[in-house]
Amino acid sequence: MYRSSMVSKPTTVRTTTALGLNLNQKRERRRMAKIINRLGREFKPWHHFTKDPFLLLVSTVLSQNTNWRNTKIAYDRLTSKFRTPKKLATADEREIEELIRPAGLYRVKSGRLKEISRAVLERYGNGLDRVLRMPYKKARAELMSLPGVGRKTADVVLAFGGGMDVLPVDTHVFRISKRLGFASPEDDHERVKLKLEMVTPAGKRGRAHMFLIQLGRRYCRARNPLHHRCPINDLCPIGIRYLKTNRDEPHGSLT
Repeated sequence: MYRSSMVSKPTTVRTTTALGLNLNQKRERRRMAKIINRLGREFKPWHHFTKDPFLLLVSTVLSQNTNWRNTKIAYDRLTSKFRTPKKLATADEREIEELIRPAGLYRVKSGRLKEISRAVLERYGNGLDRVLRMPYKKARAELMSLPGVGRKTADVVLAFGGGMDVLPVDTHVFRISKRLGFASPEDDHERVKLKLEMVTPAGKRGRAHMFLIQLGRRYCRARNPLHHRCPINDLCPIGIRYLKTNRDEPHGSLT
């Protein structure tokens, strides 16, 4: 949903290594570094619409179940009139609905945005700067206590609004991490996040998040993944299997 490149230097967030991984950590870290470098030649990181943490939270809510273009239209329309928790909290909900209609699910999202705005205004004043000065775990818990804010949304705000070195896990990252063998099939989102952060070089977790999302949209799709065109198929267990069994059939497909 965003474009161009990241420029802020992230704050490293330590993660535990006591996860019972059956992996050679040094080998897996080298493989992830190669994946990030390879994807960096294929894709570009993006700029979020804003670095303001509250507005970044707003844009993330708007982005749910819609594409970048429609999110940007809705975001621009909304923030042309309402840019602070106070203004959004006191805005007419029907007006918000009309402004964000291009993003879809506008009735649900308008109510959610008002609830979040009221909570932010009551707890932290007219913004989230105080939250982002907290240690990562506390800041994450604070954000997740807001109405409808889950782990991925909180991590997006902390990574791209607070400069913290965390790796948000959306549906693409969740799927790809398991196909790449960095996580097990039974792992939930939280465990996937911890395992990915363990193997991702410090300072590159936000970049990895963006690259994996783009990989999931273009090549590593949920259905009919394009193994023969994937730029990292020789670094992926499924891709390697595909290459071995389809040497003479370059346009075959493995699920």
